[in-house]
Amino acid sequence: MYLIDTNIWLERLLGQERAEAVGQFLSRVPSDQLFITDFSFHSIGIAMQKLDRLDGFIKFVDHLFVRGAVTLLSVGPERSLEIVRVIKQFGLDFYDAYQYTAAADNNLHLLSFDSDFDRTKLKRKTPSDFL
Repeated sequence: MYLIDTNIWLERLLGQERAEAVGQFLSRVPSDQLFITDFSFHSIGIAMQKLDRLDGFIKFVDHLFVRGAVTLLSVGPERSLEIVRVIKQFGLDFYDAYQYTAAADNNLHLLSFDSDFDRTKLKRKTPSDFL
């Protein structure tokens, strides 16, 4: 099962360079094995608003949660000490430490294009690793 980082979703939504590899990965993995954090979800909403692509955001929500079975995860305030520990241990920013903690707490593979995760215990995978 996979925690999908914001940059993976945006790659697909915005039709960027690696969008096809992301699409192939997403078509091969059942949506009930995919996870997104609330932090990523809201970040994507903000990004899509700034790009004036709210229709794309609505389609994204429909695809993931209405038609699909992607699970939305949250890291509660009680895990704040762990997030801070991860920041200090691996030199991550708050956002990445939040993602890392969500993945670690739920025993998920972390799918991201962010190389900062390479210096952590979880490392990261990219969609191309599965093709």
